[in-house]
Amino acid sequence: MTVLVVLAVAAAVLVLLAANSLKIITEYERAAFFRLGHLKGARGPGLILVLPLIDRIERVSLRTVALEVPTQELVTKDSVTVKVNGVTYYVVRDATKAVMSVQNFAFATAQVAQATLLTVLRQVDLDTLLRERELLAAKLCELIDAATEPWGIEVTMVEVKDVELPEQMRRAMAREAESERERRAKVIHARGEFEAAEKLGQAAEILEVHPAAVQLRTLATLAEIAVEKNSTIVFPLPFDVMRIFDSLARRLDQPVEQRVPRPAE
Repeated sequence: MTVLVVLAVAAAVLVLLAANSLKIITEYERAAFFRLGHLKGARGPGLILVLPLIDRIERVSLRTVALEVPTQELVTKDSVTVKVNGVTYYVVRDATKAVMSVQNFAFATAQVAQATLLTVLRQVDLDTLLRERELLAAKLCELIDAATEPWGIEVTMVEVKDVELPEQMRRAMAREAESERERRAKVIHARGEFEAAEKLGQAAEILEVHPAAVQLRTLATLAEIAVEKNSTIVFPLPFDVMRIFDSLARRLDQPVEQRVPRPAE
């Protein structure tokens, strides 16, 4: 009876050890495998056997990680104090390097990204920081990736998310932008006036050559005004009619003998 109990206990212990020895590594993971403290390479994905007290594994995710760079206060090249933050995207390319080269690769990558961000942005002026973010992001990505490459980590993208300016600087930039908009509006208005003056001059030349066109234009204007029912229209007499009255007045001022036409001889 005692032998059966011992065998049952031993079987239960073996089953428990076997269950704890089987590890499942998912498709997006790799396991750095150590046996008696010696690195035996990366294992996975799939089912692997880990012997208790002999083997040890460290799981490493191969998915892209979005690492937020907290807000940092810095002074730009032109002595403007700003606050910036960003985000860094990285992926582990070599699980064994990430485990063996640095104690905590995620923390180390975050610190490198933060330090590089401060170093690079301190070397540029405010205008470059605001207008050339893509170039700065590319430079940051290159520098951070060069620092993390020995750890088996590839930095795929770096972005500067937000640049917080002092209140006084924001007001000054707002005034500058408003002045620039007013300047553009005045230039556009002056250009429109110049073009309109050119067209009016051409129209005046055409009307001078064709006097009847003035009357047609007058009639067209009256047709446009007549749409409004509450308008009082004062219609000027055409110039040709005024010439007729002028001619009659001159004839009335002449002596009677000159008014009567002479019979034809």
